[in-house]
Amino acid sequence: MAKKKQHGKTLFIIALVTIAIVGLVRHFHIKNFQVVIPGVLYTSGQPRGMDYTRLLYKYHIATFVNVRVITEHREQNWYNEEVTWMRENGVNYVELPIARTDRARQFPNEDTQKKFLEIMADEQNLPVLVHGSSGRKRESILAALWLVKAKGYSVAQAIEVVERIKQKPITQAEKQFIKSLSQ
Repeated sequence: MAKKKQHGKTLFIIALVTIAIVGLVRHFHIKNFQVVIPGVLYTSGQPRGMDYTRLLYKYHIATFVNVRVITEHREQNWYNEEVTWMRENGVNYVELPIARTDRARQFPNEDTQKKFLEIMADEQNLPVLVHGSSGRKRESILAALWLVKAKGYSVAQAIEVVERIKQKPITQAEKQFIKSLSQ
């Protein structure tokens, strides 16, 4: 009987430690965070809570670029939290919405491309974090835009970066879009 009690306590302690570790990992993990060029450009999914503070102090993010469209703002309270935090901490906040539901409009239009390149060209804005909901598709395409247009990356080099950010191969449409950037 004493062995069963000891075994139960051991299992309870193991379960408690596991829950604590999972909680800490989730607390200190920024969804799909990627370094494009250190000190210049980063991408991620939607930051939450203390993520903003960690991004500011660890990476010195000066500008947050949000690619989510207005309909994505209404679903959750993250938008108010984000805008308030930016205002209170003197961080630049730019909205460059890129629709993610319509395949024909999944890429940034010319106006959005121009605005993003202007943001990246102003050293006062650096470093920049581009974020959306997942931190993969729209964010990686903006990174490719800047890498090709401003940094002189080849199409192949830009595709490598996009695939690293997305963590999977690019689609044919994405490849065509990136190729169009070099023309």
